[in-house]
Amino acid sequence: MTADQAVWLVVGLGNPGPTYAGHRHNIGYLVADELATRMGGSFRAHKSGRADVVEGRLGAPGASAPRVVLARPRCYMNDTGGPVKALASFYKVAPAQVVAIHDELDIPFDTMRVKLGGGDNGHNGLKSMRSSLGTGDFHRVRVGIGRPPGRQEVADFVLSNFSSAERKVVPFVVDTAADAVEALVLEGLERTQQRFNS
Repeated sequence: MTADQAVWLVVGLGNPGPTYAGHRHNIGYLVADELATRMGGSFRAHKSGRADVVEGRLGAPGASAPRVVLARPRCYMNDTGGPVKALASFYKVAPAQVVAIHDELDIPFDTMRVKLGGGDNGHNGLKSMRSSLGTGDFHRVRVGIGRPPGRQEVADFVLSNFSSAERKVVPFVVDTAADAVEALVLEGLERTQQRFNS
């Protein structure tokens, strides 16, 4: 299999269940849902357990569209690495073909960055992935949620719903992040960064 035929594993990070659905920490799940819609599929339980997946292609139909496995781990954020490693092994995906979509405190709301590698910056989902994959050299689509206001604890902030003003903007944020994932698998990192690293 050549590099351009390689499968991409795109993982939306979040916490499962309706309690967490609208939380800032679950922006990765929301982007994964949008990508599933674009791929014309719906999430189904994978035989490896602990994750729901959609298999298909992103971009315009055609031979050049890369094969993508879109995943939402069914476990809590801090256990994300296990299901990601199991899927990477099952589909024979190298870490450099893995994309994590996640919330990022150090980027203002309604902005984003795309990068390859780096630390986990206190993000438990990334920390778990790095530990399970044995490397941090995977792609990240970092969706800004900003810092908590005043003295609010970080954990309380990420595990709370977007404000009413933010909720009006979230669909556009999700759409842009999904565009960035598509660009990454179709055009590569450098061109994606030029377009989306606002």
